[in-house]
Amino acid sequence: MSHFSHSWFNSINQIDATQWHQFFGNDPFTQHAFLYALEQSQCVSAKTGWQPHHLAIYEGDKLVALAPGYLKAHSYGEYVFDWAWAEAYEKNGLDYYPKWLCGIPFSPIEGQRIRIMHSNPKLVYKYITEQLNSHCVEQAWSGWHVNFCDKAQATHLYDTGAMRRIGVQFQWFNNNFKDFDDFLKAFNARKRKAVKKERAKITEQNISIEWLKGEKITTATMQLFCEFYQRTYLKRSGHLGYLNSDFFSLLHALMADKLLIMLAKRDQQVIAATLSLIDDNTLYGRYWGASEEIDSLHFELCYYQGIDYAIKHNIQCFNAGAQGEHKIARGFQPVITYSAHHIVHPDFNNAIADYLERECQHIEIYKQQCSTLLPFKNE
Repeated sequence: MSHFSHSWFNSINQIDATQWHQFFGNDPFTQHAFLYALEQSQCVSAKTGWQPHHLAIYEGDKLVALAPGYLKAHSYGEYVFDWAWAEAYEKNGLDYYPKWLCGIPFSPIEGQRIRIMHSNPKLVYKYITEQLNSHCVEQAWSGWHVNFCDKAQATHLYDTGAMRRIGVQFQWFNNNFKDFDDFLKAFNARKRKAVKKERAKITEQNISIEWLKGEKITTATMQLFCEFYQRTYLKRSGHLGYLNSDFFSLLHALMADKLLIMLAKRDQQVIAATLSLIDDNTLYGRYWGASEEIDSLHFELCYYQGIDYAIKHNIQCFNAGAQGEHKIARGFQPVITYSAHHIVHPDFNNAIADYLERECQHIEIYKQQCSTLLPFKNE
């Protein structure tokens, strides 16, 4: 019988970066450096409602599993929405916070949130869920959540008693396209014309686009991007965004090889920018900002340029972030996302489980409906 133990860490720096990399590999969002940048910049902290609380599992003295985790004092920046659950708790005089969240702050990106290196992963999953369940009771957490895990991990957690939840995102996939025009050949005539018209608006305004990757990104460029990001957030949401200039500076210093900045220029003046992350197979469009509102510039810089880049560099998937039905007409396909949840209070757990079962049926129908709206020819 395997004997497991566990430890909690309130800083990513308490876990050796080399060991962390052995588990999480080249996924940019679970890299030690990415999580360190979030912590060091104070974007995640007790003050911001994201207290780091990472989990490590051992068999004897051997590390067999790791999970980035946070004690949450709210539900902002998660993109798996449980505000209604928190409101129901409050109406019944109960505290929904703190809760424990395994995920990547401010990043609705799917991946293996819990990484296990063991000959029998089911045993490790069973131990993890048992310890999380008991720890929630001991620490008065309302429950635990694993957001944007992959389907296999969601199934493992479901098998150990967690609730499974699904959602929909829209992603672009590279079908060996030669260039953007080749991609558009897959569209029906009306939708193809609409995209060409939209892109022409940028050309007509004498706007040019520049791609900068890795060492070509200067400190000044990163600072300019941050200014655009914060300005756009302030106008849209009344605050400067979840991320600050220290975070972007650290990301630039530690992970430049994973970064891609796209600049929109008019008369040699930069007017907008996006910041994306890249791994071997996927382009992740994450952050954007502009100095002024220009018709169709958001679509050009955040979607069409990403598709252009992915085709040119043989990248198989372009993940442009959460939500956005407007992506469908531009060739982004609906995909299912997964999360796992456990609520300590048995009555609430049962009620939420019933709700999620019905929600799942609606999400599946919604995905099918979205698929019928794709711009591709019927073949």
